[in-house]
Amino acid sequence: MIGNRKTKFRLGDLVTLKRGYDLPESMRTAGNYPIVSSSGITGSHNEYKVEGPGVVTGRYGTLGEVFYVPNRFWPLNTSLYVVSFKGNNPRFVSYYLRTVLSANFNAAGAVPGVNRNVLHKLVIPGPPSEPLKVAAILSAYDDMIENNRRRITLLEKMAKEIYREWFVRMRFPGHKKVRIQKRVPEGWEWDFASKFFGHVKGKSYAGNELTDKPEDMPFITLKSFNRGGGYRANGLKHYSGKYKDGQVVYQGDVVMAVTDMTQNREVVGRVARIPEIGEKGAAISLDVIKLIPKTISASFLYSYMLLSGFGEFIKEFANGTNVLHLKPELVTRQKIIMPPKELREIFVAIVDPIYDQIDSLSEGIVSLIASRDMLLPRLISGKLRVENLDIQFPPSMLNEAGGQGPEAAHA
Repeated sequence: MIGNRKTKFRLGDLVTLKRGYDLPESMRTAGNYPIVSSSGITGSHNEYKVEGPGVVTGRYGTLGEVFYVPNRFWPLNTSLYVVSFKGNNPRFVSYYLRTVLSANFNAAGAVPGVNRNVLHKLVIPGPPSEPLKVAAILSAYDDMIENNRRRITLLEKMAKEIYREWFVRMRFPGHKKVRIQKRVPEGWEWDFASKFFGHVKGKSYAGNELTDKPEDMPFITLKSFNRGGGYRANGLKHYSGKYKDGQVVYQGDVVMAVTDMTQNREVVGRVARIPEIGEKGAAISLDVIKLIPKTISASFLYSYMLLSGFGEFIKEFANGTNVLHLKPELVTRQKIIMPPKELREIFVAIVDPIYDQIDSLSEGIVSLIASRDMLLPRLISGKLRVENLDIQFPPSMLNEAGGQGPEAAHA
């Protein structure tokens, strides 16, 4: 284990990296083991290649994204994973790699690819003297972030179950008194989506117009979407270019992804609901459209687009060789079934408090991420000293492969 901050090391002295394994989509079977690519968890498989805990980073694109995986997983060939921690704690390694890779590569922008041998030769400063304490502080933030995400998932499942019970299984309030005509309940509308909502296209942009400056306009891109739909709190970018007033979204607005960078269609056609984002709102990129309610509320529009299966249906209209594109006009040309206003209002009265809780948890995630990312470089560099802090280490951290106890942390 290395631990002298004043001495320069090579990254290969800290860890040994290895390229991930091929796994074409046609050969994947959903299972208990996460598939980890250069962009994080991108699915699951019924087999694994690596025992956890593990640390994974990308081989392509903008380096600096590092993912900690607590259990068994399958690293894809687009990634590099740590095959040997050389006595260093895996959680600490994940934070340390994120810092040194970001410092060495992100400033240069996207890179076509980096060989692991190049990374092994990268000269880095030694870790701080108390790596376990650093990892414990930072992982406390990550644990709270993950807890918020789990709560959001549970709340979304609640809203989804209510929607399915009412509008898929057709067991809505008063359903026994409603006649069904041609498989449609009496009083429900069967019409083009354009009758109920419209859309506004987002703003095209150049790479140099994306910034990290919080004073610039918040910018909704594909990174603002979770796979399968929903808002991704840590995906917000900032934008320094021009835009139209109609391309700005505010809390409660509904946006849809119309581009997908992969062929697995996990983002295109999916929607997100904008949380509290500040008085000036956020501009939307060309990869995104804003859905404009006409005869229905924004809350019901979001529920319909997220929970009815519309996203699964419309994503099949996206096409492209390397990048999938969905023509926005196709979204409003589809025929959909819409329940009557009275029933929609009853549903919204039930799910709006659920969405409010989700918004609150999302805001909490943003705040926690900001605090963690502010502390990260200061803790890793040793500028913020932790030697005198009395920290209780979670048993899971002490028991990790490659982990070190408090005494060994001074080595």
